[in-house]
Amino acid sequence: MSVPKINSAIPLRRYQYGEFIITVLGDIDSPDPIRYRYIVAVAQEGNPQPGLFISSERAADDTCSLRVSMADGAQVLESSPAFCDLDLLIKEALQIIASMLNLSDEAPHRLM
Repeated sequence: MSVPKINSAIPLRRYQYGEFIITVLGDIDSPDPIRYRYIVAVAQEGNPQPGLFISSERAADDTCSLRVSMADGAQVLESSPAFCDLDLLIKEALQIIASMLNLSDEAPHRLM
């Protein structure tokens, strides 16, 4: 599994970040064995298919793991109770996105 498979989800927030659209999803139904709390999907403007995902995944010990996924692989970065919180997850995800996509001169703008 490289990127999350999503049967259904509810969009909670949306951001414009440079030429990218970032959608934060909750209430995720997925056939994956992972229990997703939130998924942050990043798509280039004009492309409906996200190329980068950052997910908050429920662990057994009331923490959430932070995973970065792309078509060529995925990696868990760390685990913390903070990643179970929507606002803290978004803050961390936006920093990761800025670093990975070289958006240091851009600022995210909340659309929804």
